[in-house]
Amino acid sequence: SGQKVCYGDFKNSCYKIAYFQDLSRRVGFQEARQACEIDGGALLSLESEAEQQLIENMLQNLTKSGSGISDGDFWIGLWRSGDELATTACPDLYKWADGSISSFRNWYTDEPSCGSEACVVMYHQPTANPGLGGPYLYQWNDDRCNMKHNFICKYGPGVFPTVPAANPYDANKPEDHYHVIATETGIIPNLIYVVIPTIPLLLLILVAFGTCCFQMLHKSKGRTKTSPNQSTLWISKTPRKDSSMEV
Repeated sequence: SGQKVCYGDFKNSCYKIAYFQDLSRRVGFQEARQACEIDGGALLSLESEAEQQLIENMLQNLTKSGSGISDGDFWIGLWRSGDELATTACPDLYKWADGSISSFRNWYTDEPSCGSEACVVMYHQPTANPGLGGPYLYQWNDDRCNMKHNFICKYGPGVFPTVPAANPYDANKPEDHYHVIATETGIIPNLIYVVIPTIPLLLLILVAFGTCCFQMLHKSKGRTKTSPNQSTLWISKTPRKDSSMEV
């Protein structure tokens, strides 16, 4: 529900960052994967150092935007299903959820650890103390698939750019910096979820108010309007003789 960010023309991919300050709204790997697919994309696959740098710049710009982004890792589309041969080396067990055959990896030191951790996140913990591999920023780590994280979606070329970026994407220049615009997801949908359920209540209040006004107006007319019989009740039916006319 955030904004798609696209680069250059329709030959390059678009992206959407799903970041939630509310920890209860973060999701597991399969939920993130499904959310991207429903939106017409796929959980992020990274095919080169240049694309990795592109995503890092997006997150840095989001941090600088004043949106209050803080610690919170991001699911990417790398995972292992558990059906692989046990003889295969651990790092080679992982594949991209969107079918990409990219061999690019950006593991943190001593990762992946395999075991019960089968889904991969991109670290984003700017306030954490650095470990043996340096700061926990942008490197990859395998995690349990039911853990709750943010996520990043990727959309194929040809997606109409909702938010144009200032510079084109150039896969041959990993050192390039890209200015992007991104927003926290869920703000507009949340407003819709709040407003729509109140519409029937507002209509009911308007109908009740209109009925009450109509009844009050009707009663007011009933009190001021008199019948022909009532209008002559104070006049005597028998004319009284005027004493001055008597002889």
